[in-house]
Amino acid sequence: MGWLVYGLVPIIAALAALVGILFQRLTLRVRDRCRQGPLGCWPAWLRPAIGALLTWAIGVTVFHFTGRLGVFSLGYDDLSAALTNQLGWRVAGVLLAAKLAATILCYGFGGCGGIFSPSLFFGGMCGLLLDGLVAPLGHVGPSDQVLLAVVGMSACLGAVVRAPITGILIVFEMTHEFALVPPLMVGALISQGVARLLAKRNFYDAIPEQDGHEVERVRPPRDLTTRQHWPVSAIGNFRPVALDEPELVAMERLLRLHPYIRFPVLQDGRPIGILTRAEAEAARAEGRSPRLFTVTTCPPDTTIREAQRLLVESTTGMLLLIGPGDGRLLGLLMLHDLVRAQMVLSEGESASR
Repeated sequence: MGWLVYGLVPIIAALAALVGILFQRLTLRVRDRCRQGPLGCWPAWLRPAIGALLTWAIGVTVFHFTGRLGVFSLGYDDLSAALTNQLGWRVAGVLLAAKLAATILCYGFGGCGGIFSPSLFFGGMCGLLLDGLVAPLGHVGPSDQVLLAVVGMSACLGAVVRAPITGILIVFEMTHEFALVPPLMVGALISQGVARLLAKRNFYDAIPEQDGHEVERVRPPRDLTTRQHWPVSAIGNFRPVALDEPELVAMERLLRLHPYIRFPVLQDGRPIGILTRAEAEAARAEGRSPRLFTVTTCPPDTTIREAQRLLVESTTGMLLLIGPGDGRLLGLLMLHDLVRAQMVLSEGESASR
């Protein structure tokens, strides 16, 4: 392997990482538009069907002009061809663009599938494409082409899932070439830098965050007694999904966008009751106003021990955190928040042994 290919390792790592971040951002944008945009009112079964139809159209078009099926399924045959120097760089560019568009549409419209295989495919095609573009600058041998492809695979996967060691091990398992490990490590470092600069979270954390779930980690205390005297604000959810007014249209949108079973109802920012999903659906079916359940509130500096007692006594299983002065809703606490904090505490104790 010549110096030219080693000089290209940082470039392909950055390029593959950029493609991975592009995939993540566009997928989340399409997914958000399908949930809250004009397509949000369409039947849930129709949106994945549209994504599948668009994916089919892209895949058939690419197959007609190239004879390649990489847009469909995992794309391992074309990826294997790229790693054995049986795929031209122009075809790799077409497959990269087509697979990227098809995966974004399929996933964004609600289709099911993973992201490991597409990420590896994107990175491999990036490496082969770069190899073809720099060929006029110097000789790039078959082994160099494989190096660029596998570095691209590892870098793209690492940027999407933020697991650089996993990306290195997966690619090494496919090649069993120890000489590839140093370039893979360099590529992993560069891809992580690019990914953390351009995206706050990895793909797996960005999906639940888009759905309104809290993904912040709780730092474990040293012991249970310390935890019991923590303020409830340390484990509460300060991005609650609330309903300003119990109107029918607003309820329908709320139920469609969020999977929760309880929602705080506000009036001028202050909680006036708790609306359950069952009651909202019953009121909509019967054409009446929904009944609200009594709220249980506390200030954010309440200890976790006291909050646990209030949560047990609550009729809704939800404790609302309100401002001590104005009574406005700041956050909420539910049983799963306590369980999550307890799991972190247990993991911290296990790691310290």
